[in-house]
Parts: sequence; C-alpha cells; structure tokens
Amino acid sequence: MDKETKKEIMFNRMKEKKQEVKVVRRIVLIIVLILVIGGGIAGVSIYNYVEKALQPVDPESEETVDVEIPIGSSLDTIASVLENNGIINDDRIFKYYVKFNNETNFQAGSYALTKSMTLDEIIQSLKTGKVYREPVFKMTVPEGLTLDQIANVIEKNTAYSADEFMELVTDEAYIDELMVKFPDILTEEIKGENIRYDLEGYLFPATYAFYEEKPSLKSIVEEMLTATANNVNPYTEILAEEGKSVHWLLTFASLLEEEATQSTDRQTIASVFYNRLEEGMPLQTDPTVLYALGEHKDRVLYDDLEVDNPYNTYVITGLPPGPIANAGKSSIEAVLDPTDTNYLFFLADHEGNNHFAETYEEHLKNIAEHRGE
Repeated sequence: MDKETKKEIMFNRMKEKKQEVKVVRRIVLIIVLILVIGGGIAGVSIYNYVEKALQPVDPESEETVDVEIPIGSSLDTIASVLENNGIINDDRIFKYYVKFNNETNFQAGSYALTKSMTLDEIIQSLKTGKVYREPVFKMTVPEGLTLDQIANVIEKNTAYSADEFMELVTDEAYIDELMVKFPDILTEEIKGENIRYDLEGYLFPATYAFYEEKPSLKSIVEEMLTATANNVNPYTEILAEEGKSVHWLLTFASLLEEEATQSTDRQTIASVFYNRLEEGMPLQTDPTVLYALGEHKDRVLYDDLEVDNPYNTYVITGLPPGPIANAGKSSIEAVLDPTDTNYLFFLADHEGNNHFAETYEEHLKNIAEHRGE
C-alpha cells in the first residue's frame, strides 16, 4: 500500500471519528437534558457509556454470526435482533445513531455479520443487502501472470515472501486438500505428467479485499480459487456438452490472454486457434515458447522456436499441457464464443495492433507491411 493510499485511509478514518464524536455529543446532550430534568446524573458517565455503545462489540473478532432480518421488520425489531445476536452493544443507542444519521431502507434477509463491524458497516450491510466492511488492505492480481509472478505480488502486498507462497502452492499434500475443496475446477488434469505447476492459471486475476492485517496464506490462495470457480462454473454445462474440461478452457484462455494486445481481438484470435487446431496445424504462439524457456524476452529468436519442451506450440500440435498464465473473464468468454472466421494467421505490429490473414501469402504481406521484415 503506497503512502498516498495510507494517507487517504487515515484521513477518511479521522473524518468518520469526528462524525462519530458529533453524534455521541448530540445523543449525550439529549439524554443528559432528559436526565437533568428528571433528577440529574453525571454527564461523564453517560458519555462514556454512549461512546462504548457505539464501538464494535469485539474489534478483534473474525467469527461470522448468521443474522436473520424478517420481512417488514421495524427499526426496533432490527436493533433488538442485532443486540440479541451480539452484533451491537446497545439497541437503544443503535436506534438513536440510525435516526440522527437519517438512515432508512433497511432490507430483510440473511446476513453473515461479525462482532468487529462498526455501526456504519452494519448499517451499510442492512441497506445494500450485502455484508459491508472496510477492508484493511486490497491486493490486485493482474491478468496474464504466471504463478511465479503472482508470488511477487503476494510478497509486495502481504507479510509473506514469494518463496513461502511458492512452497505452499507446490505442496502436493495441500494440492490434494484443494482438489477436495474445489472438485469442479481442480481435477486430475492438473497433475498431468508435463505440468510445470499444478495451480498455474487457476488463481484468478482480480482485486481482492482483506479484512484482517495478516490473513493466512491458505486463505489468500483459496480466495483466488473461489474467484476462478465463480467465473468458470456458469460454463461447466456448456463444456460438458462439448466434451471439454475446465483445464482445457483455462489452458486455451491463457493463450489468448498472453497473445491479445486488445480486448476486442480475443474472439478473433480464438477463431485463429480453433481453425489451426481443426487443420492439424501447430498453434505457433510465441508466449508458449517464452513459458517453455522460463524467461521473459522482448523478442523471440528463431533458435528459441526449436526448444524441445511440451509447452512449445511450435514443436507440438494442439494445446500445451496446461495454462501458461492466469486468464481474465474476457479471455475465458472468447474461448467459448469465438468470431466465425477463416483466419489461420495473425501478427501484432509495433503499436500492438493485430493483423489477420487466411493464407500464408497474405500473412507474409502483413509481415512486410507492418513489421518491415
């Protein structure tokens, strides 16, 4: 997390704290006036009581509590349900807080809340129908990263080193555990003879929010696998009808993710790969050569194309043994819905624009025109 982000978070928290103090003072003022008129009670004690009532019940708790808000519930009912479930300290103070902030439109439903949530987080959850919490930190895993590169993202954003991450995601016993937890996406195919890493391509690219300072490394990995499952499961029936697997889908999608310089080209590039597969032609995609070499290079040399490796699509026909990177949603969808073309070739010019051709002669013309070769 950079300094500017930290400053912004601190600034927002200070604003929330000031607002909270104002609300406390207003509530205390009214209660004190009432009590003074009725006989008088020490204002300090009341202030301390109200301030405590506005705090989370247990700031350190991560345990979720299932709370059911019935349809047609009044504010009184909602406050009572929250207090009875230990989510708030005092239902009366909660009601005052809600009224002073003019909060309305709470939704009925089932909520998984925690005792560490603030009143504002609880209110937002009840208004949106979703559990709302301010994350401690966020971590973005971009599209097109290998497992090794994701390890560096983990090291940069968490307390874990890249080596610790790689040790975990290559641990066979842990892989077996994950296969039991995620049977729909993690099948025996990930343990193929030529697979470099079992989980390569299976950790979904997204921005992840975490609600504790140091989530376990396993929870981070499983959060990313859950995201993959959520993005792939809608297509499992289609895959089954076509006789294809999730592993096939993620492998194909990873090639598009690495090849496509523009999102609009993914479906057309997918059509090229499909057409070449149908013709029995090797896919001849440079990113697989780089993956086979295990290094990043700005330019693939002719000698590189001959590397004897099961991932090198210049020397094998068909798809490589497994994904070569993590693919985003647009690449996954492009595999399932390619453009209908007769293209067999494509190349990217120096500006990253792709040029397609149906014949090798047209392809050579594109090379001469757009690459100057």
